[in-house]
Amino acid sequence: MSNAILRLPEVKCRTGLSGSTIYAKITEGTFPAQVKLGSRLAGWVESEIDEWIAQRIAERDNSCGG
Repeated sequence: MSNAILRLPEVKCRTGLSGSTIYAKITEGTFPAQVKLGSRLAGWVESEIDEWIAQRIAERDNSCGG
């Protein structure tokens, strides 16, 4: 598991979500919250984003009777 920090453009690229959707999902509690790195700087833990993606795949596979 990687503790590397991803910035918003990389998170958007990996998930296919827009920035506004990412922030809405954080508010809903359905997406990993960002880590504050400074007064105006934040990022996401790479392993948490990878796990979120893996959960989406698992949900898809379970809904298909897999």
